[in-house]
Amino acid sequence: MAKQYGNYTAPRGQIPVGQIDGSSQGGHVRVYREQITLAAGVGTTADTVVVAYPSKGEQFLFGVLTSTVTLGTSTVAVGITGATGKYRAAAAFTAVDTPTLFGAGAAGLGGAGKLGADEEVFLTIATANLPTSGTLTVDLYFAQT
Repeated sequence: MAKQYGNYTAPRGQIPVGQIDGSSQGGHVRVYREQITLAAGVGTTADTVVVAYPSKGEQFLFGVLTSTVTLGTSTVAVGITGATGKYRAAAAFTAVDTPTLFGAGAAGLGGAGKLGADEEVFLTIATANLPTSGTLTVDLYFAQT
């Protein structure tokens, strides 16, 4: 039976054995966490809330939203200037105390590749204001080489 290699382990099948990129296997994961205290005047429609500053060379893996209250009809997107839905497209979030993954599409699981420059990642609020009580936590996971 022949030994097969996937896309990320292929360098191990070379002679001499090659190095696997640390952003794919064997690297470190950096977590960016932002907790937003929901209160009157915080999270009004069209506001942005900065949640992270990932660095050039990091690769987005996935994100997690967790809220102590439903966000109702508010929609939230996670992204950058010029691509406000880069990591999470604008959508309602009604789960309470339930960590919810996002970014498993093209942007997640390595599909977007390594960042070409430092980024300022923010949450964009639309449709309706966020609730005036509770806490919203945004976690972003990036691989480092």
